[in-house]
Amino acid sequence: MPVDLSSLTAVHRLLFAIPLEPLQGKRFQATGFPNLGAATFQTKDGPCLLVESAQSTANRLEKVVWDEAQQDLVAPLAGLSHVRVVRGSAITAAERMKESLEQKKFLTDSVLEAHRLNSAYLLEGTDKTFADRLKDSLVGLEVGPIDRRRLARVLLNLDVGSLIHGLFLAKKELAGGRLRVARALSAFIEADGVRPAPSGGVKNDHIHPGKVEGDTKKHFGNIPFARDEFTADSIILYVNLDLAQIRGYGLGESAEGMLILLSLWKVRALLDGGLRLRTACDLQVKSGITIKATNVVDYVLPTLAVIEPDLASAITACKDVMTVTKVAFDDDLVPGKGDADADKDEADAGEDNDK
Repeated sequence: MPVDLSSLTAVHRLLFAIPLEPLQGKRFQATGFPNLGAATFQTKDGPCLLVESAQSTANRLEKVVWDEAQQDLVAPLAGLSHVRVVRGSAITAAERMKESLEQKKFLTDSVLEAHRLNSAYLLEGTDKTFADRLKDSLVGLEVGPIDRRRLARVLLNLDVGSLIHGLFLAKKELAGGRLRVARALSAFIEADGVRPAPSGGVKNDHIHPGKVEGDTKKHFGNIPFARDEFTADSIILYVNLDLAQIRGYGLGESAEGMLILLSLWKVRALLDGGLRLRTACDLQVKSGITIKATNVVDYVLPTLAVIEPDLASAITACKDVMTVTKVAFDDDLVPGKGDADADKDEADAGEDNDK
């Protein structure tokens, strides 16, 4: 049965409030922020907690489309536009045909980059072919009102995910650095009625357990640590799909339907397998729940099996306006941070990441 989009025709937003629960036990670990830790807040109903921010959830909605083993989009999404960054562009065509070398050549992709087309690996390399192509496609948008439909057509051609997850082209060479697209699909997780569940442990050093001044900074010795987890009366994933924004792109019925179906696919894929947010935060949809929209009567989120045939047809219908672009980045890679930053990196691990 095809996905019914007709009931969304007069709707500006498609909203979901999806109850979640820990996959095992009752505790879960919330996201953390620099100099803040867990983001607790108070409402008239009591203590609440931001379990996962909109930025971090956007990253997770992006991750569900990517096949790590193949370093490419998952099979059901083949044909969508995105930009691949490769190294070793000087090797021969015959060598490039060998799968092992092709795998080694892959560096990153606009799907994986925190700011998509605004990635340094696309715009700051010695090879300016892609940067110049993007600049040329945006000529005329430097002054006056921004032609957002034209911008949408450029993004559909190069990186369709930017129309769903948003984009800010900050470089002044690109239409003066003023081109922005807001997220059309946003989501976050909150918990109500939260209570701390303190715990901790120790990193054991069976060779040199005693503490010596300066040694623990180098990770010698037994190092105890504390950790706050939480329990909650309810955990809710809130999803907001801005249908008015998607229609406002003016891309036509085929592209509009594809963007909506792709957004629904991402949400369902996240729910079906992408809710292991951290080591101590593995969530699932609450048992026995039918996932219905909160603002469209009886609208049920389709399953992947229902969405995928329609999405495949929609991608095929838009194939002539989407491209998979390969960009070379053969500059020297900047080395990683030195030991002086190792402790900061460890302290920051797992914090919120902007998309």
